[in-house]
Amino acid sequence: MSCEKPPLPGDELGAGQEACPAAVGDGQVEVVRDGWDSKVEYFLAQVGFSVGLGNVWRFPYLCNQNGGGAFLLLYVVLMLVVGVPLFFLELAVGQSIRQGSIGVWRHISPKLVGIGYSSCVVCFFVALYYNVIIGWSIFYLFNSFRFPLPWETCPREGNSTGELAECAASSPTSYFWYRRALDVTDSISETGQFNPVITACLAAAWTIVCLAMYKGIKSTGKVMYFSSVFPYVVLLCFLVRGLMLDGASEGLVYMFNPKVEIWADVQVWRQAATQVFFALGLGFGSVIAYSSFNPQNNNCHRDAVTVSSVNFLTSVLASSVVSPSSRFRARSNLNLLSGVELPDLLVNATEAESVSLEAYADWYQAIGRNLVVPGNNITNCTLEDEMKKGVEGTGLAFIAFTEAMTQFPGSPFWSALFFLMLLNLGLSTMFGTMAGILTPLTDTFTHLRRRKLAFTVCSCVVGFVIGLLFTQRCGNYFVVMFDDYSATLPLIIVVVFQTVSIAWVYGADRYADTLMLTMLTVHRVWAGYKYLWKYVCLLAMLGLLSASLVRMCISRPKYKAWNREKVHTHTHTLYPIHLLALPLSLVMPQHTRRVRTNTLLLRYM
Repeated sequence: MSCEKPPLPGDELGAGQEACPAAVGDGQVEVVRDGWDSKVEYFLAQVGFSVGLGNVWRFPYLCNQNGGGAFLLLYVVLMLVVGVPLFFLELAVGQSIRQGSIGVWRHISPKLVGIGYSSCVVCFFVALYYNVIIGWSIFYLFNSFRFPLPWETCPREGNSTGELAECAASSPTSYFWYRRALDVTDSISETGQFNPVITACLAAAWTIVCLAMYKGIKSTGKVMYFSSVFPYVVLLCFLVRGLMLDGASEGLVYMFNPKVEIWADVQVWRQAATQVFFALGLGFGSVIAYSSFNPQNNNCHRDAVTVSSVNFLTSVLASSVVSPSSRFRARSNLNLLSGVELPDLLVNATEAESVSLEAYADWYQAIGRNLVVPGNNITNCTLEDEMKKGVEGTGLAFIAFTEAMTQFPGSPFWSALFFLMLLNLGLSTMFGTMAGILTPLTDTFTHLRRRKLAFTVCSCVVGFVIGLLFTQRCGNYFVVMFDDYSATLPLIIVVVFQTVSIAWVYGADRYADTLMLTMLTVHRVWAGYKYLWKYVCLLAMLGLLSASLVRMCISRPKYKAWNREKVHTHTHTLYPIHLLALPLSLVMPQHTRRVRTNTLLLRYM
């Protein structure tokens, strides 16, 4: 008799039912499977994957923009009722079936195998642009060993003593980022040539990933001892240094002061749920891949709670580091501007720097705003507005925080520490992302499993070749677009199907009993998880999917591009015809493709 649906470990066989192996791909599952050398390596790998760049530059931004302490409380609630149950589900299903994402869902039902392949595809998309960000970190890391730092001051205009106008009108850090590092074009449709330096850094990033992955978890586990631990050492160093800065206490109060009125905003709930979703790495298949190398009697529930707690505390630690530094940068910038923007009628014979920001704000509200005319350069300087400049994503890491570090004594040392931390945060996440691709495919296809080293090398080479599209002068814009649109919706859909598969196809009650029978947890599984999986988590993910779809429907995709003439970023709308810039960049000369793309854009509009 043939088995239509292989049972999970621990399922009792009915009359006449035989225990057959889970047939996958072109061969059967191997009985012997690699395992972690120690529980510490596994724990560091899961923490390293879940704690990534988003904890450092995304979470502090969201907390800063959405009510501080109120957002933290909302995040904790969603983490407990949605994040931990779904994270536990992925850990348990990978550990019980001991397969990657493809084999796991095929094991539950052959009709669900598409979930595993979808996870692999999304991991591949994320790996393409994520390694570009690692390449940027490598570029800044090498430049951090120069004294003075190349982004501390503006370059000179030719042989003259004057500064470059574009740099003087913006800032040294912004100029270095947009002009020296990326050399960006003015829009996404102007592709430009390849950036040779960033291309070399991308090659170095893929080489590091390949070397760390060439023996699977046996080599990755050893690397995790450094790549997962070192960022915490650096964050603690920056926390101590940040608390010594002027305005540090004000920055912490501003960050954690609760503004509960934001709970009435649906978009805040959507952003908090999305951050929980991505912080734990749900849907990628990497959590399943890592847990599949565990023994089946491992207490995966304790792992789920521990890793989730470490992830949250890391986000709070990063926010505690970023907020004082951002406050210090904002104060320094306003003090520099005060000598230019404070009018003579306010300061008279006194020094401009002696006027406090609070006094200037009061004067502006009472008198100054009525004096704003072309030429006098009177503006409303507030710390809150200054802190919000360039504080999200790459803007936080490569502009705002970089600018703050230039004002530290021994700035090259702090800069090298910071970008080495970013490099390790990115690599530890990248290792998990690649595991979400390599593990399911090698589990599924025997010929790939037999040639695992060659498959790993070829995957990294293919990733590098396709990633060259992001090293063009317009590559930064495509990195942003991929980050915003290539993973969010697919991953949410994947998690919805995962939840439905376990809670309703296989059965939440049956699965909870399976966990107990196979001794996956030391204690009996809390009965509440069954209801969270069946109702709360599923409804929450469907709500998040609906909110994301509505947001995409009511507003066109947008991206920010640097305008060298106006010397600041402009928000542009992305039209479908812009996507032709990628294939056109490969087959047409630069001038021809720019004219062709602009002509098509005019016809489209």
